[in-house]
Amino acid sequence: MDNTLDKVIVVKIGGATLGNHDTTLEDIVQLQKQGKSLVVVHGGGKRITQWLEKQGITTQFVLGERVTDPPALEVVTAVLAGLVNKEIVAAINTLGGKALGISGVDGALVQGKIKDAQLGLIGTVTRVDTTPIKTLLAAGYVPVIAPVSLRMPEKAGKEAQILNINADSVAGEIAAAVSAARLIFLTDIVGICDKQGKLIPRLSPGAAEALIASGVASAGMVPKIRACLKALPTTPNTRIIDGRQPHALLTELAGKGSGTTIGVTNE
Repeated sequence: MDNTLDKVIVVKIGGATLGNHDTTLEDIVQLQKQGKSLVVVHGGGKRITQWLEKQGITTQFVLGERVTDPPALEVVTAVLAGLVNKEIVAAINTLGGKALGISGVDGALVQGKIKDAQLGLIGTVTRVDTTPIKTLLAAGYVPVIAPVSLRMPEKAGKEAQILNINADSVAGEIAAAVSAARLIFLTDIVGICDKQGKLIPRLSPGAAEALIASGVASAGMVPKIRACLKALPTTPNTRIIDGRQPHALLTELAGKGSGTTIGVTNE
């Protein structure tokens, strides 16, 4: 395996876990100073909704996903690759870390195709080029990745296209591509819960799929579970944890965190 990608930890953070008192970025800086190789993927759905409203653009959802037409895509790209990405990078650098922000478009890092015509410019990942990640890690940076991605032209002379891809899915695909040691989702809930609302500490892949099929796991938890399942063949440790807890990331890497592990168990 390429030493640059040895023991990489992929961390997915969302707007719901990045509040005024959040310690996630402090944890990232501390872990970087300890010599850990971190890759951060972020979302920003709430900020996107706020900016769409400011622009007078109506948001519609189909099967839980935001329909993204060209005007909406402009806002998505500006908010994710611009505002949110740069806020995170600025905070990490200010706290004493070294971070560099990119999107899936940069270096053709994340390439995709249209997922469903009724969703507009929403994509699914077809390829991850790990070269930009290797380059940034080798230079001592934490790559901070916005999930807007690239649809390569199918024919010569055609223009490439930007796509909006779910950040959870992008995190899973990147973890799989770099054979990450860990994939950690920082969420605004305790983890995956059963139908009584009780935390499930560990799930096999089959049990995780069953939760989706039964509807117990729904909405935003579904892409997180699917991302963990995508990463599992090459990433032995996939976790969904409560990012609202102080220093949740440090606690997790110290082996003291709660939450849900998805992995191979006795079903």
